[in-house]
Amino acid sequence: MASASAASGADLVVQAPDIDTPALKMLARIAGARDIVALTRAGTQAFRLSGDERRDAVVAFCLEAGLDFAFVPRDRRLDRVRLVAFDMDSTLIAIECIDEIADMQGIKPEIAAVTASAMRGEIDFGESLERRVALLRGLPVEALERVYDQRLALSPGAERMLAGFRRAGARTLLVSGGFTFFTDRLEERLGIDHTAANRLEIVDGRLTGRVTGEIVDGAAKARAFARLRDELRHGDAIAVAIGDGANDLPMLRLADISVAYRAKAVVRAEATHAIDHCGLDAVLNLFA
Repeated sequence: MASASAASGADLVVQAPDIDTPALKMLARIAGARDIVALTRAGTQAFRLSGDERRDAVVAFCLEAGLDFAFVPRDRRLDRVRLVAFDMDSTLIAIECIDEIADMQGIKPEIAAVTASAMRGEIDFGESLERRVALLRGLPVEALERVYDQRLALSPGAERMLAGFRRAGARTLLVSGGFTFFTDRLEERLGIDHTAANRLEIVDGRLTGRVTGEIVDGAAKARAFARLRDELRHGDAIAVAIGDGANDLPMLRLADISVAYRAKAVVRAEATHAIDHCGLDAVLNLFA
């Protein structure tokens, strides 16, 4: 995992919903930590341990104990972050919208299988999107409203994460292979600065089974991220990207700091850091 290969001059940040004192003391001994500082930005328990010795042993301990961990450079500060971009489905929110829409049609298993294959990088995202949307032909737009009202839930810590980055002066970008029906509503609800997503074609109040305009796939996500990164990042500023699926990788590769959030293995392998046990607000603790 990429989080175990940070540059020298780093501290160890560990996070979890609960970290008992004996585990923390044992980890401090393994890491050769000189001191332990409790972090308070997130809604979970988090500690920064000075020093980063015996990294292999630290990684093995954290994996066994179910702790999120990262080796964080000491000069990486939250106020340097100028852009934070994140995926929607299974990242900012806890569901895959198209799977829940499909459930309204009684075809969730068929669409979920295509979704999972695409997120693992086994099939082209654009092709998978067209195949899944075609299965929704004839669905009334009210079904989308029911998914938003009844099933859409923010990922744990999402609002705290956004508030923390906003206070630090960062701009936010929600970029999704999902649908504008949902991103538009989340943009207004959460005060997100920019969004990009696919637009479902709707005629006479029903889905036609097609999307209109450019398909927002991994390459389109990366382009949207790069435009804002180049506009906002100056000097020692940092651009951050967060995602969970294979179609997030092109964007994550362009970021200064990339975070795999409860992600597929292919994403965790490439990201700077991984958050597997905590909420999204844990990302804030990756900055001094």
